[in-house]
Amino acid sequence: MKQAVLATMVGAVILTQAPAAFSAGISSLRGDNALNAEAKAFEKARQKKVEGGFERNWDLQPPSIPHDISKDRISLQENTCLKCHSKANYEKEKAPEVGDSHFLDRNGKKLEKISSRRWFCVQCHTPQADLKPLVENTFSGK
Repeated sequence: MKQAVLATMVGAVILTQAPAAFSAGISSLRGDNALNAEAKAFEKARQKKVEGGFERNWDLQPPSIPHDISKDRISLQENTCLKCHSKANYEKEKAPEVGDSHFLDRNGKKLEKISSRRWFCVQCHTPQADLKPLVENTFSGK
């Protein structure tokens, strides 16, 4: 019984003192804004356009999107990326074709249509912009 009471008291001390100890010296990308304060608006960056696409930083990196996608729509019913990148249209549009891996289910079975796991292109394929990094990055993938 004494051990249970002691453990409860130690736990209570840790829980009341931990937030201050853990938050000391930590800053967030929000700056000094409290979580319940309204966030400061940011300037919308212009998407970078690169003829021929971006160089990949590591093997198997999904290609970055080298064109404006602000008017593209991806929902459960529609994916406007396929207007240019589908097997039926990519040659006519001079666009990269959707990869064969996008037509496999989770068990590796080939599908007639794009797998639902690959439908939302911007989960992996991202537009680029010339921006100052939010945090220092020394990643070198190659």
